[in-house]
Amino acid sequence: MTEAFDTGRPHPARVYDYLLGGKDNFAADRAAAQQGVAANPNAITAPRQNRAFLQRTVRWLASRRGVRQFLDIGTGLPTRPNVHEVAQSVDPAARVVYADNDPIVLAHARALLTGRPEGRTDYVQADLRDPKSILAAPEVRATLDLDEPVALLLYAVLHFVEDDQDPYGIVRELLSALPGGSYLVISHITADHDPESWGRFAGIMRGQGIPTRLRSREEVGRFFDGLELVQPGVVPILQWRPDQEVPFTDAQVALYGGVARV
Repeated sequence: MTEAFDTGRPHPARVYDYLLGGKDNFAADRAAAQQGVAANPNAITAPRQNRAFLQRTVRWLASRRGVRQFLDIGTGLPTRPNVHEVAQSVDPAARVVYADNDPIVLAHARALLTGRPEGRTDYVQADLRDPKSILAAPEVRATLDLDEPVALLLYAVLHFVEDDQDPYGIVRELLSALPGGSYLVISHITADHDPESWGRFAGIMRGQGIPTRLRSREEVGRFFDGLELVQPGVVPILQWRPDQEVPFTDAQVALYGGVARV
């Protein structure tokens, strides 16, 4: 399940790119993002702290747990440092596959997401809601050894999957293809700390045709059922092994994050 190229309606990857200060977006994406920021100015803060969470978790997995393979689904437009840059700074031989359903992301990924020659990076245009297509993709099979541990990375993407699309089943299906010793990393938007502001933001996104499911800590925690959670567990991302102080609150960032071992 991939999406046709349509610049007349906003796409999550391009809205996210705009919120990060990128330029690979169109008028519809900018309009949606600007309306979201007007409803909740912290919509700019959250994506940037999510990128910091990405860097911390990938670096930790590569340096502390020896993970050398990464499957990043819902990767979005390239924003440095990308997953392969973080992982290959620890081990140049690390391998990464990126997946997203936006064709413009594919075009940019092919041009920009090139890793070190000792390792390998690749990209597949596929949709999280169709996990079989991701797991069966030739790019995945050629780049990753699914008999060896893989880190499944789902940064700020599961909130685009509605409950009736079975997000928990999707994650279970993806994990079922990975061997023991693999890891799951998730970040997910929440309204637990500021229901009013983030409720307004989600409403704006939905009005623009972008599903935005705000989930509680308990609901995010369910994605890790049956796995061995890494301390400190499922927490606001600012609290997950911070490497520096930041002048933001959990209500401003409004993302839960967690890492768990299969």
